[in-house]
Amino acid sequence: MTLGIQKVGQVSINVRDLQRAIAFYRDVLELQYVWQTNGMAFFTCGEVRLMLGTPEDPNFDHPSSVLYYSVDDIQAAFHVLSTRGVMFHGPPHEIGKLGDIAVWMAFFTDSEGNTVAIQSEVPAV
Repeated sequence: MTLGIQKVGQVSINVRDLQRAIAFYRDVLELQYVWQTNGMAFFTCGEVRLMLGTPEDPNFDHPSSVLYYSVDDIQAAFHVLSTRGVMFHGPPHEIGKLGDIAVWMAFFTDSEGNTVAIQSEVPAV
């Protein structure tokens, strides 16, 4: 019997200030806000549910993994987020090729100090 894992269903991101984080993910990144309860807020991002929450226990109080949000046009997304005050670690740049596809990324820090990225896959030139 195989385990059968098929996709990521939910990702949790630790936050210090839940209301500030809600505003960032809802208003700056434009993720779809779903609901808030007991120190947690939930968003949808495609088929993945994103949970923002304050750590209940010191064992869970750590920076998040890097989340990579796919966008169609990384230059346009970089421009929009920059005008919204997002401070990027650098401009979008090609990180490599997967056959005839070029993978581009740009990294930034969210309102809670977590590293986040936007990424785009485009035809290689």
